[in-house]
Amino acid sequence: MSEPSDALSALLHESRRFSPPPELAQRANAQPGIYAEANADPVAWWEEQARRLSWATPWDRALEWDLPFAKWFVGGKLNVAVNCVDRHVDAGLGERVAFHWEGEPGDTRTITYADLQKMVCRAANALTELGVTAGETVAIYMPMIPETVVAMLACARLGAPHTVVFGGFSADALRGRILDCDARTVITADGGYRRGAPSALKPAVDVAVADCPGVRRVLVVRRTGQDVGWNDARDVWWHDVVDRQADTHTAEMFDSEHPLYIMYTSGTTAKPKGILHTSGGYLTHVSATHRLIFDVKPESDVFWTAADIGWVTGHSYIVYGPLANATTSVMYEGTPDTPGRDRWWQIVERYKVNILYTAPTTIRTFMKWGPELIEGHDLSSLRLLGSVGEPINPEAWIWYRHHIGGDRCPIVDTWWQTETGGILITPLPGITATKPGAAMVPFPGISAAVVGEDGTPVKPGNGGYLVITQPWPGMLRGIWGDPERYRETYWSRFEGCYFAGDGAKLDEDGDIWLLGRVDDVMNVSGHRISTTEVEHALVGHPSVAEAAVVGANDATTGQAIVAFVTVKGGVADDPASGERLVVDLRDHVAREIGPIAKPRQILLTPELPKTRSGKIMRRLLRDVADNRELGDVTTLLDPTVVNAIKDRMTTGGDAE
Repeated sequence: MSEPSDALSALLHESRRFSPPPELAQRANAQPGIYAEANADPVAWWEEQARRLSWATPWDRALEWDLPFAKWFVGGKLNVAVNCVDRHVDAGLGERVAFHWEGEPGDTRTITYADLQKMVCRAANALTELGVTAGETVAIYMPMIPETVVAMLACARLGAPHTVVFGGFSADALRGRILDCDARTVITADGGYRRGAPSALKPAVDVAVADCPGVRRVLVVRRTGQDVGWNDARDVWWHDVVDRQADTHTAEMFDSEHPLYIMYTSGTTAKPKGILHTSGGYLTHVSATHRLIFDVKPESDVFWTAADIGWVTGHSYIVYGPLANATTSVMYEGTPDTPGRDRWWQIVERYKVNILYTAPTTIRTFMKWGPELIEGHDLSSLRLLGSVGEPINPEAWIWYRHHIGGDRCPIVDTWWQTETGGILITPLPGITATKPGAAMVPFPGISAAVVGEDGTPVKPGNGGYLVITQPWPGMLRGIWGDPERYRETYWSRFEGCYFAGDGAKLDEDGDIWLLGRVDDVMNVSGHRISTTEVEHALVGHPSVAEAAVVGANDATTGQAIVAFVTVKGGVADDPASGERLVVDLRDHVAREIGPIAKPRQILLTPELPKTRSGKIMRRLLRDVADNRELGDVTTLLDPTVVNAIKDRMTTGGDAE
């Protein structure tokens, strides 16, 4: 066992427990025996989940494991799009709604599984006409519209791996991804709607592909009607080529390990990592986790993952997981505050959403706006809430449960990554007595541990590094074109274990709490403290809506804690009130964690710098705290925010 000195400090404690509602527990898809069954033979348990899919050819071997390279359901053949659409239509579910789609301006579309099947077949025929073949990568740079899902499924139907690039990325970022995976076709739109106005996409594609000689075709959906540049030799309108195609298509079956998609994620170098996911294992993983963690009843539930398809959350829990389970989903194009800050609650009320899955950053934004915006809407249809993207602080968890879930909805706080494909650490809603802020335990069939610097498990009550000790079906199959980087990045830190950089603590009950990236650990006078725990303490104060904590260089302590805080209802205009709040917050952290964790500085700010996906850009805050030149701010939702924070920091505003 690793001693506490070898690991991250695990400081916060949580005593509140919330048992599953009896009625939900009785009818839950996952019953208590599931853990023992999966632990007895994890590979056989995953085989059982895989059999819920439709396979044209059964597999010969469930798992081939040549560390760090895995193959699942070896020899099996299937088609991912057929599993997500056609088999449900064949089963008589063609009239079931696949998506209730709502555009930001208020336009809506209802798409049944029969509709979706025809749309995907037409798109597959069109891509074939444009020269797309199995194994050839297609880049997708789209807004949150149904054609984005159709494009992904059409690629999957053809066996053409797709790489979806988030619409907020720059032309440079798009160019780099197109070149890295050698995409020959790009699917885009003239634009999408964001914050009440058209947001152009096609111009960025034009800039990107100017330096991508391998791109033959750019297929463009007309969404906003904006004027766009046009290259007749390369560009083609979606409605011109797709709409005239036949609405039937004979799908080819592909090997279980055939590439499904590549998703790029940031790395320690300037070059993003192309994370490769394949077909059979990935679909098994996301369909099983979707069905069991969210307790989905496809015949009656309406499921809403409030994320962008450009991220892995959208891939796994908007597209592939829900569709594989014949689920009805909501898909929304725009932002939570357009035209008003109650837009989400209008959507929940309108479509009678039963399951909502979103990020802690969004929940804390709603906290800042206040519960009054929620109280005017009927959210009684909700029966389950989910959290994804980063550790959720306990007070945001409680607020989510009380104000959105009406104190009746279980919360599943899920940990996973782009690399893992699907959820790995989570409560199960009919089994787990949840703790606010805890991810709890590994999903059945997943083997995880919290280890110290030497790779041995830590004792309960201590922190360390979260590792996965056995292969799982949805795991990445490598970094595109760079197997050595894959080995070095994920498998070299702890022998025989997958480690992607997250710290965690194991509480006294053996439950797992995520502490964020180990890159965000601060070394204060020899104490290795997670930024996440200090943020949790700050947001536990009744005046605080959101906080971001970074470590800054300090001549005395090595690193010092600097906190950036947004206050519920806005920053106090009265400087004296702000100064009193700063003192109170520092004392509050000292009481909750200990004097060692008291921030050196606290800056009150109306907003935190966030990307369009809602991720706080702590890298930029570290630059501010250390008075360095700011890095790239092109992906920020509002690039002016970080400069305003820097101005306040340099003038000493609200800092102690």
